[in-house]
Amino acid sequence: MLIVAIAWIYVVGLMALTEPTVVAGIVTFLFYCMLPLSTLIYIAGSGKRKARRRAAELAAHQARQTERED
Repeated sequence: MLIVAIAWIYVVGLMALTEPTVVAGIVTFLFYCMLPLSTLIYIAGSGKRKARRRAAELAAHQARQTERED
């Protein structure tokens, strides 16, 4: 996933460099690179965030159980 993101940044960076003005290059980079990649990385990371949340809830539940036993 990371190699695809790096390649996409490279391609869009070259596209932005060929734009006639600096503003057009910045807009191209933001709307063709940063916005889609941030959305893709957010969606791709949702499983990891969910797993981390479940692990934290499980650890908290186990901590409560050990407190009750003492």
